[in-house]
Amino acid sequence: MNNTPDWIQSAFIYHLYPLGLTAAPHDNHYEAPTEYRLDKLYAWLDHLQWLGVNTLFLGPILQSSQHGYDTIDYFQVDKRLGDNHSFKAFSQEVHRRGMRLILDAVFNHSGRDFWAFQDLQKNGQQSAYKDWYEGVRFDQNSPMGDRFNYQTWAGYHSLPKFNLSNAEIRNHLLQAVKFWIEEWGIDGLRLDAADHVQLDFWQTLRQFTTSLRPDFWLMGEVVHGEYQHLANHQHLHSVTNYEAYKGLYSSLNDANYFEIAHTLERQFGEVGIYRDLMLYNFVDNHDVNRVASQLKNKQHIFPLYALLFTMPGIPSIYYGSEWGIEGKRTNFSDQALRPALSLESMIQKAPIANLPATIRQLAELRLTAPALQVGIYRQAYIRPQQFAFWRETENQKILISINASSEKASISGIRVPDHLKAIQIHGQLDFSIDNHEIQVNLPPCWYSVIILE
Repeated sequence: MNNTPDWIQSAFIYHLYPLGLTAAPHDNHYEAPTEYRLDKLYAWLDHLQWLGVNTLFLGPILQSSQHGYDTIDYFQVDKRLGDNHSFKAFSQEVHRRGMRLILDAVFNHSGRDFWAFQDLQKNGQQSAYKDWYEGVRFDQNSPMGDRFNYQTWAGYHSLPKFNLSNAEIRNHLLQAVKFWIEEWGIDGLRLDAADHVQLDFWQTLRQFTTSLRPDFWLMGEVVHGEYQHLANHQHLHSVTNYEAYKGLYSSLNDANYFEIAHTLERQFGEVGIYRDLMLYNFVDNHDVNRVASQLKNKQHIFPLYALLFTMPGIPSIYYGSEWGIEGKRTNFSDQALRPALSLESMIQKAPIANLPATIRQLAELRLTAPALQVGIYRQAYIRPQQFAFWRETENQKILISINASSEKASISGIRVPDHLKAIQIHGQLDFSIDNHEIQVNLPPCWYSVIILE
């Protein structure tokens, strides 16, 4: 699969946004003393391992002006979170527990306080770094009052775009990656705005990281477009599966499982265009509303996570969503999506009390079932509120059945190969096999996973 590192096939990723979780100040006051807020994350590691997480993905931790995606130093941990020594110690503890560690990397743009951009502000056309940024022109001022203008990410002049055709900025960023790997021992990167970066840079990064660590994983943030453009043997291993993201919850809201079924068939069916990719699957993240706020019926969160953990690809959960917390972005802020949380409070007063235990069971099931990790996908049954499909390897076949209705439902008429018998059942035990056809009786808003060998 696209030379994907073996460890990612069994990964269950937990996405955590440190600046939000630890209640770091919105603005980085550079003269303020270092605050070791990352130390708060140690207490979360026991919870993550209980949940079944084996891969921790941290949102931005590098020195930045505000939200982390406006980087100002690629070689220093944000002083609102700690320092390089404290993060190295944290990384060592993550790895001591047998977990992998992924960092967020922003190579498309920097913040305006990045030293090279400040030199450009100071020295103008005489700056040695004027070619580090794209589209710099001195015949007009920027909306920020600079004596020059420049390209940006999505029109935000607080995020000046790097010129990644420039060998010097390329080398600077690659040396930062080398530092993160050698000093902190990280296992992979989530690459911000990957579809805005020129392709040959990702090819260079892939070759560079592979030379340092053959099992290093690269995953790009891609919102639109065909995924093979970036995820292939030459560039990245994986990308964010935004195509499936919307259907995962709207199929439930609209009582229309045909929507997500169509997406999964397009992506992973017999002639699916992404059959050879391990895509990064999610139901929410730091940029989109919490899924508990998206669902009209909160009980739908159970069939939702059942599908997330059994569909092809890598399941990821955004911090706090394992308890069913809510949060919506506004036109002006993502802060509600990135809250400070008390682990103790969440455990004691979770909005959806039995959701963490369900996720734990699903994670354990996926970890122990090879067909859920790498098996082919084959649709078995589809109705507006019921959905069943197979995940299959040569030695294992798994039937996943899901009921989104608020009433009991039966799924029937699915052919079972003659020589196979059910050896494990998860989620719901009420099923029968008659004349090599299976019938599964499902409670409201629930699922069944039947392993046959």
